[in-house]
Amino acid sequence: MKDFISEIEAGQMKSEIPEFKVGDVVKVSNRIKEGNRERTQIFEGTVIKKQGTGARKTFTVRKLSNGVGVEKTFPVHSPNVEDVKVVREGKARRAKLYYLRERKGKAAKVKALVK
Repeated sequence: MKDFISEIEAGQMKSEIPEFKVGDVVKVSNRIKEGNRERTQIFEGTVIKKQGTGARKTFTVRKLSNGVGVEKTFPVHSPNVEDVKVVREGKARRAKLYYLRERKGKAAKVKALVK
């Protein structure tokens, strides 16, 4: 049974996955369907978590919009997620950055990674 499920999931997965990690600021191009029209919407924010494996792999992006925190969870292998571009790499020492939810303004930012 597990082999059958893994074969189906292998057909659903993308061949090229963008390389990003928790703490990075990313731009996610998301395809949105409104009625009979289709458009691309860009969501830019900090990656606060990555989870799952295989076809169920997801990542959550958080941004501040007019002083209100907005979080969206995107499946990595979804056909609606067209592209993920890394704007700035961040230095994070944790796997999940839930502490950013309580912070406001400049305190809600992750330090940039200096190489």
